[in-house]
Amino acid sequence: MATLLYRIGRWAFRRRRLVLCLWLGALVLAGVAAATAPAGQEEDLSMPGTESQKAFDLLDERFPQSNSQGAEARMVFQAPDGQRVTARENRAAVRDTLGSLDGGDQVASTTDPYETGAVSEDGTIAYSTITYTAGAADLIEPAKNALRHAADQARDAGLTVEIGGSALDSQEEPGGTTEIIGVAVAAVVLVLALGSLVAAGLSLLTAFAGVAIAFSLISALAVRLGLTSTVAILALMLGLAVGIDYALFITSRFRDELVQGGEPDEAAGRAVGTAGSAVVFAGATVFIALVGLGVVGIPELTKMGLGGAGAVALAVLVALTLVPAMLGFAGRRILPRAARKAARRGSGRPHPAPAASGRLGLGTRWARFVLRRPVTVLLVAGLGLGAVALPALNLELGLPGDESKSVQTTERRAYDLLSEGFGPGFNGPLTVVVDMAEPADTGAAANLVAETVRGVDGVASVGDPVLNPAGDTAVLTAVPQTAPSSGETKDLVHAIRGAVSAVEAETGSGVLVTGTTAMNIDISEAMSDALLPYLTVVIGLAVLLLMVVFRSVLVPVKAALGFLLSVGAAFGVLVAVFQWGWAADLIGTEQTGPVMSLMPILIIGIVFGLAMDYEVFLLSRMREDYVHGASPGEAVVHGFRHSGRVVAAAAIIMISVFAGFIGMSSPTIQTMGVGLAAAVAFDAFVVRMAIVPAVLALLGRRAWWLPPILNRVLPNVDIEGERLSRHVPASATGPDAAVPLLPGGGR
Repeated sequence: MATLLYRIGRWAFRRRRLVLCLWLGALVLAGVAAATAPAGQEEDLSMPGTESQKAFDLLDERFPQSNSQGAEARMVFQAPDGQRVTARENRAAVRDTLGSLDGGDQVASTTDPYETGAVSEDGTIAYSTITYTAGAADLIEPAKNALRHAADQARDAGLTVEIGGSALDSQEEPGGTTEIIGVAVAAVVLVLALGSLVAAGLSLLTAFAGVAIAFSLISALAVRLGLTSTVAILALMLGLAVGIDYALFITSRFRDELVQGGEPDEAAGRAVGTAGSAVVFAGATVFIALVGLGVVGIPELTKMGLGGAGAVALAVLVALTLVPAMLGFAGRRILPRAARKAARRGSGRPHPAPAASGRLGLGTRWARFVLRRPVTVLLVAGLGLGAVALPALNLELGLPGDESKSVQTTERRAYDLLSEGFGPGFNGPLTVVVDMAEPADTGAAANLVAETVRGVDGVASVGDPVLNPAGDTAVLTAVPQTAPSSGETKDLVHAIRGAVSAVEAETGSGVLVTGTTAMNIDISEAMSDALLPYLTVVIGLAVLLLMVVFRSVLVPVKAALGFLLSVGAAFGVLVAVFQWGWAADLIGTEQTGPVMSLMPILIIGIVFGLAMDYEVFLLSRMREDYVHGASPGEAVVHGFRHSGRVVAAAAIIMISVFAGFIGMSSPTIQTMGVGLAAAVAFDAFVVRMAIVPAVLALLGRRAWWLPPILNRVLPNVDIEGERLSRHVPASATGPDAAVPLLPGGGR
């Protein structure tokens, strides 16, 4: 692989204008496709195979005149202080407001709160349910504007009016202040790490190119594939982070080759052949882990994984081709000014490599410190991460609703008004669907189900059954006494399902419990059940891939255990912030609750790849020195001397990019930003920078041992470039040096 990538890197360097034109063409085509494609919409979260999803499907079949998962708005009215919403003037204002919506765009029905009894006991709060013929994803803007205008009409009459439900759900748009700050921090770190504005600008430019293409392609395919804004933002987040990092690694290796006296085209080939090999395997681990999210069975999670995987694949292609092409335009200007001046003085002798200088770098000093005290470093780092991970033992999963939104939003204020007037469980009603065995039965089975549900502890009220025209299906609504995201409501759903099983046996009817709250509970439980199997697959994959890359048994095992520590610590941070409320005010979280159920598996998939990034980049340099004759301790020191600073800079860049998304209002993106930023910080600076060298120091040569049978079976990918050193000697420099042929005869 190293030899093939060497050829690609040197070809891209020499054919830089062609490569640049090809990438610019791809960018233009993707941009045009995105600009001409219809805008994508949000989709309801679903989980095929769960009881709640089966009930939704049954409702769509038996009640074709309605959309069981269609958009719905709850318009909540509160009378002025000292008044009742049932007063004549207020009653007239409410009915006029609702009358303005009847017959409007996509409106299926509106309910009169005075006829349906939707008035609080003290008479101060009432609500109307407005249902739509289309789902929230397909609700047109005029329909939303009519809803807002109707609310303003009631406010003009003196009422307090707020709107809850899914009708006003909006997509999160990237490009906020915090993301800009994150990119600015990344730029500063690049300048400090590379010591050159040209090198920093090149890394940013190539990363932006890859991200722009990925984002445009997702926008162009949004409607056709049902891709949501969350998919696009995840692709943006991952593509930007890994794109900058991959460009940094190759650019840094290119500079090292120049400093050691290589010609620019040769340096580009060697940089892609060595650091590029690490980029390919690091990108492959991220790609496989993200694609593997599809095994969980949640369509939205599958799309997020595929979108992120596509962005990472583009970042790898950009790093292998566009980066060396841009290095061709930069040439020796990629070096810091002092290095260029030294090269021009004294017979063109190159600037001395860091190892030749009289000072020891921070990476070297740290590596030697760890080698002297490996047990102490290992205990402090391991116990520290373990302590941070302790809150993860209390991890609770759920899906955020209106209660998690800012109090500045009308959805959150509507939620609070309904809780005040009708109880906390009113915001999460349960829908019980009765599939009756005998349509001729006039609803005896449904009435029996209603009586059974009323007798379950924790049920505040149960509505009368509503039959479909065919008379074979009934629907009734049960209101819990507790809030939708509470553990008591989760227990109540299971209690109802257990209680109605006797009715099913007695009547032969099928009874299903659904609704948004039940769907959220089912999805959260499915995610919890899938967490351990997915983690097992990811860990097994990590061990196998690293065994191939490093031809070692103990190095992959150590990497996998370190990955578990960093992920556990990240989960501990999520619990502390989003469940317990520690430092929640600093990131704008106003309501604590369960951690979003998609996050653990999503973070495992992403962090697995990123953790392997740092493992590969750091240890490939150590392996390279060890293969070329260095002792195990010297290899660790050399690895930190050449790669430690670059890996640290890459981690800070990635943390900055992820943290930049914390300021977004979407709970999904906010949780993802916190979790990923914390996981990368723990993995890069504690696991890879402290635990890894400490373990290598204790293992010595045993760290690089591979049983003879595995040595024969496993493919040799030569990530350290040993074959490259044999086939392309260092003396092969200059414009007239032989260039290995590419497939097709190109040079």
